[in-house]
Amino acid sequence: MDITFCSISTSHINFLVSIAVLLLITLNVVSYILRHHSRLVMPENPFKKPVKDTSQNKFKPVKDDEEKAGWFQGTGQSPQAKFPRFIFFMMAALLMLFVFQRFFANPANPEITYNEYKTLLSQTLVTEITVKTFEDKSAILNGKLKTVTPLSLINNTSLPSDRFAVRIPSFSLEQADILAEKGIRIKVEEGTSPLNTFLVLFAPWIIFGVIYFFLFRRMNSQNSGQAKNIFSFSKSRAKLVSEFDVKTTFKDVAGVDEAIEELQETVEFLTNPEKFQRIGGKIPKGVLLLGPPGTGKTLLAKAIAGEAKVPFFSISGADFVEMFVGVGAARVRDLFEQAKKNAPCIVFIDEIDAVGRSRGAGLGGGHDEREQTLNQLLVEMDGFTTSENVILIAATNRPDVLDTALLRPGRFDRQITIDKPDIRGREAILKIHTRNTPLAENVDINILAKSSPGFSGADLANLVNEAALLAARTDQPLITADNFEQARDKILMGPERKSMFISDEQKKLTAYHEAGHVLVSTYTKGSDPIHKVTIIPRGRSLGLTAYLPLEDRYTHNKEYLLAMITYALGGRVAEDIIFHETSTGAANDIEKATDIARRMVRQWGMSETLGPINYGDSNKEVFLGKDYSHIREYSEETALQIDIEVRNIIMTCMENAKSILNEKSSILHRLAGVLIEKESLNAAEIKEIIGYEPPLPGLAMS
Repeated sequence: MDITFCSISTSHINFLVSIAVLLLITLNVVSYILRHHSRLVMPENPFKKPVKDTSQNKFKPVKDDEEKAGWFQGTGQSPQAKFPRFIFFMMAALLMLFVFQRFFANPANPEITYNEYKTLLSQTLVTEITVKTFEDKSAILNGKLKTVTPLSLINNTSLPSDRFAVRIPSFSLEQADILAEKGIRIKVEEGTSPLNTFLVLFAPWIIFGVIYFFLFRRMNSQNSGQAKNIFSFSKSRAKLVSEFDVKTTFKDVAGVDEAIEELQETVEFLTNPEKFQRIGGKIPKGVLLLGPPGTGKTLLAKAIAGEAKVPFFSISGADFVEMFVGVGAARVRDLFEQAKKNAPCIVFIDEIDAVGRSRGAGLGGGHDEREQTLNQLLVEMDGFTTSENVILIAATNRPDVLDTALLRPGRFDRQITIDKPDIRGREAILKIHTRNTPLAENVDINILAKSSPGFSGADLANLVNEAALLAARTDQPLITADNFEQARDKILMGPERKSMFISDEQKKLTAYHEAGHVLVSTYTKGSDPIHKVTIIPRGRSLGLTAYLPLEDRYTHNKEYLLAMITYALGGRVAEDIIFHETSTGAANDIEKATDIARRMVRQWGMSETLGPINYGDSNKEVFLGKDYSHIREYSEETALQIDIEVRNIIMTCMENAKSILNEKSSILHRLAGVLIEKESLNAAEIKEIIGYEPPLPGLAMS
C-alpha cells in the first residue's frame, strides 16, 4: 500500500510575496527622497536662467517643475518622479497576475460522474488518486489514468482524457484500503476554498500595504501651507494673520486707555521707526500684557493685528510643548525664523505661562521639556536687534509664576497691566456691546455700569448677551432693564432651581439664615448695602444675599473688613438664636470670614498685638513655580499667637452680630416671615420691612 499524506506548502509563496512587498517599499522610499530632496541630489539646470522681477528688483526662484527638468531638457518630467511609479505599477501587475494564476487560472480536471468512476475502477484504468477533503467531510478525487480514455462528464458530454475528477460525499479509511488493494497510489491533502487560502496568505501583506500607503500619503500631504506629517512636528503652529482677516481695531476696545496708548506707540514703532530712531530711540523687543482673566488681553492682541499693517503671528503657549522631547525648542526656533523672514512683524503668544514658568520648580528635574522650551525662548528674544523689526507680545494672568529672566528689560521691555475697568470703563464697554442690540427706553447704561462693580470686560459682554437671550425667550422686541436685572442675578447667583423640592423646615431655616445676613449688614457700620435676598435655590446654594457697593474699592480699611466678617457670620448667629443649633449652610460664610481674619493678621498688619509685620503666605504651590517645601519664617509661639488673634477677631465679630440680632429680634421674625412668603426681596421691599433706607444699588455677595 502506497499512501502519502501532504499539505499545501506556503513557504515559497510567502517568500516571494515578502520580496515583492519589500521591493515596492524600497522603491517608494527612494521615490519620496528623490522628489523631496531633488535640490540636494540633482545639479541645477545650467541652461535655465533666473527670471528677474522688475517690480521688486529681485530674482524670482526657479519653479520646482523647471528645476526637475535639469537632467531631461524638454521632457517636462524628471526621472525620479517617473521611474519609481513605473516600477510600482509593474510590480503590482505582476503580483495580481501571480494571484490570479495561483488561485483562479489553474486548469481543472474534467469532472465525471460517480458511475463513470466506478467503471474506471472496475476496468483497473486508474493508477493514481489524489484525495482532497473538506470541512464538511466531502471530498474530491483527482485521478490519473493509464491511457487516454473517453470519459462521460457530468454535463452528459464525452471527453477523451487521461485525468479526471469526481466529487464524493465522504472518503473513509475503508475506501482508501480498497483502492490500495487495487494497486492505486493514493495521496491525501486537506482542501480549503481559494478565498480562504488567499486571505491566509495575502491578507497580512494587504493590510501592511494599506497602512504604508496612507502613511506616506499623509507624509506628503500639505494643509494651508503647513506640513501635517510625522516629520513636521517640529514646525511652529503659529498662524499668520493678515490685515484682511481681522476686523477688530482699537475702536472696539474700551476701559483700557493707558494700555491702548502704549500699544499704539508699539505699532507706530513698526510702521514708522524713523520717527523714533532720529533721536536714538530703539524699538521695544517685547510687550507683556498682565491682568486677570476676562480683562481683554487677547482682544487687545486682535486689535493690534487689525491696526498694524504688518504680518501678525498668533500662537498659544501650550502649542510649543508636546510628547516628543525637544519639540518645544524646535518650534520656538522655527517661529522666530518665520518672524525674521517676514519682518517687520508682530508675534503674539497667548498664555505664555504655559512655557514661561520659573525654572527649577516642581518635583521633576531641571532638564525637562518645558525648561528647554523656555531656554530657547530666552535665547531667541535676547538675540533680537533693532534691524529685525520684530516685536513679541505675550499675555498671561499669572505673572507671579513667570521666570525672572523672562521679565527683565531686553526681553520684555514693557509690562502693561490691564485691570478690571472702573465705572467709566464699564460704561464705555457696555456701549460697545450694546451698539448692535435694541434697548428699551428704561435702560440706562450709566446705571448698569454703576450696578456692576468688579465686572470685567468678559463679564459685561456676558451680561448683555444673557439679557438679549432672556428678551428673545419671551419674544420681546427690545431689551428692558428687567432683562438686565435678571441677567445680572443669573450671572452672580446662578440660575434659579425652582423645581428643587425643599421642606418647610428647611425653607424656614434658610429664611432666618438669610434674614440674619440682612439685619447684621444693615446695622453694621461700614458694610455694603443690601441689593437682594432670596431663599430660592441658585447655583449650589439654598439661599443668597447680594450686596451692592456704592463705589469701586481698590483698598479696604479695617472697619470695612470687620464689617464683612460680621455680616458673614450673621446667618450662623441667627440659626443659633432661633433654633438653638447650627447647620452646614454656614460653611462658606465661615470660610470667607476666617480667610479675611487670617489675612488681616498675617499680611495686612491689622493686629494690635502682633503689629505691622508680614508673616508670610503659605499658599505657595510647588506646581505654580514656587518652592517645593515651605519654610515658616516665625516661631511656634508666634504661630500660636496668630491663631489666637484670628480667633479673637472672629469671636468679637460674632458677638457683635449676636447683639444686633438679639436687639432686633422682632424685625428678624418679621423679615423671615415675609421672605418665606415671597421667597425673594429687593432693596425697596427690605426698606419697607425694617424701616431702613438702603444706599443706591451696587453689587457684591455673601
